[in-house]
Amino acid sequence: MRRQRNAKIVATLGPASSTHETIRALVEAGADVFRFNFSHGSHADHQERLAIVRNVERELGRPIGVLLDLQGPKLRVGVFAEGKVVLEAGQGFRLDLDPTPGDTVRAPLPHPEIFAALEPGAMLLIDDGRVWLEVQSCGPDFAETRVTVGGPVSNRKGVNVPSVVLPISPLTEKDRRDLAFGLDMGVDWVALSFVQRPEDIDELRGLVGNRAAVLAKLEKPAAIDALEAIVERCDGIMVARGDLGVEVPPERVPLLQKRIIHVCRRLGRPVIVATHMLDSMVAAPVPTRAEASDVANAIYDGADAVMLSAESASGQYPIEAVRMMDRIVREVEHDPHYRSIIETGHPQADATLADAVCCALRRVTHVLGAAATVTYTSSGYTTLRAARERPEAPILCLTPNIGTARRLTLAWGVHPVHGEDIHDVAEMVEHAKSAATEAGFVKTGDALAIVAGIPFAHPGTTNLLHVTRID
Repeated sequence: MRRQRNAKIVATLGPASSTHETIRALVEAGADVFRFNFSHGSHADHQERLAIVRNVERELGRPIGVLLDLQGPKLRVGVFAEGKVVLEAGQGFRLDLDPTPGDTVRAPLPHPEIFAALEPGAMLLIDDGRVWLEVQSCGPDFAETRVTVGGPVSNRKGVNVPSVVLPISPLTEKDRRDLAFGLDMGVDWVALSFVQRPEDIDELRGLVGNRAAVLAKLEKPAAIDALEAIVERCDGIMVARGDLGVEVPPERVPLLQKRIIHVCRRLGRPVIVATHMLDSMVAAPVPTRAEASDVANAIYDGADAVMLSAESASGQYPIEAVRMMDRIVREVEHDPHYRSIIETGHPQADATLADAVCCALRRVTHVLGAAATVTYTSSGYTTLRAARERPEAPILCLTPNIGTARRLTLAWGVHPVHGEDIHDVAEMVEHAKSAATEAGFVKTGDALAIVAGIPFAHPGTTNLLHVTRID
């Protein structure tokens, strides 16, 4: 099941994609990684879907990544006596800790951490930014605001506070229970919502250890302010454009997407572009032309992966959505301008032996017209540094660690294969040639570039580049 593209597809599982037949069809259509959204569904639901994914993985002989997406804190107003009010621009409106149901002049906001961080001039955005409140005065248990953008507000609508860093952990008690369950279940990636500061990643890493890779969802302006430090501490990044588009002006989101992808590529971290990519396919068999352009632009930007949310989780056309995304990605990557854009954005290598070898790999692949590259890795480090170089030939990753193989399903250009340990260079070369031929990457006479670290099975020792031909 060799993919005819380099960028990967992440598909969210849900009620529309819970059967063995559908999940297998999604993989065959192009899904590389499945997202398990723990904002919805029970533990039993997720356990059942993971069992199906692993069965499909065995049937197809192809590693499949599983990403656990934690819900994170949900900040909401309380309830209203009438269930709903309409706020008018210019009026005053009070928020406080009093649990008494609200009316047109006040409402409960049961989050003391918000009041602790507010200052006059701060903005509160209600219901995904449909209603705006500007803080006039505040204290530890109240905020007097002025409505700057009016509209209806009903019970328990979400609250965003874009201009301040909230003194709150991104991990709720629910998240901690979900995380423990997911790690025991055997997920490959854990996505952290509500990231504001680098220390949030440290908190999650302390709980996860080496049991899964850690991915930060960038959806808060504070996270953008600390972008490099957050990316450095993560194994991957998600550009979560939904909440990010609420908390920053919409016209800034495309620029931030490009900036985040640029930093991730420079630091060698896989990056997913997510939210509303083919949203109309929730109810229609084809996307809008704007949506197709959105997916294409993410690929031109250099993203490692693009993601489907409701399209594959609850939509009417989950398989068609994956198939359409696959077609868009392949079309872009076959555009001659795509390669020139990738080359223009090529990051400078770090002064390390691994990067020196992977830079040489990229050059050798180009000069010889190599049909494929092969990386040997136990931790995934060698393969990720090779992927950062964006070589012209696909990267066949051979690893004795099934967890590593599954995590690398998210990385650009990587075709992971779970195999046995190797013990010397001669065995390495023969194994690489055999695996590349069997997977359909090479034929007789093709050049093959191989990267590894000696001694074998020691993470971070990338120091060998070997070039051979298929005989």
